[in-house]
Amino acid sequence: MEYTYRPMSIDDYDGMYYVDGFMIFIHYGSHFLLPGAIACIFFRREWKKAWLIMVCTMMIDLDHLLATPVFDPNRCGINFHILHTYYAAIAYAGLLFFSKTRIVGIGLVLHILTDFQDCLWMSMS
Repeated sequence: MEYTYRPMSIDDYDGMYYVDGFMIFIHYGSHFLLPGAIACIFFRREWKKAWLIMVCTMMIDLDHLLATPVFDPNRCGINFHILHTYYAAIAYAGLLFFSKTRIVGIGLVLHILTDFQDCLWMSMS
């Protein structure tokens, strides 16, 4: 199947899961609030630093700039974007085993799991 770029209009958002406020809250809460909770619980003395590092792992979304179109609400990013592949996820999980990279690993794994949740929601709609 060949993909043809078509600019989106406001009509394309009718019935899409992104419109649902609960799912938007879960998505961005998982990107920002969940790392904060993990930082507060497991890295109490330096929770601000841990939370900031985990939030900075969102920079893996820069790989979206290589896609055409950059944003497509009907596209699952897992295994589409180079930094969102299964191989990358395995590497991110590997970071969990080393104390110096654990916080970065937690942030990256949470990011991949959050984006995977979006793919599951898309497959159910």
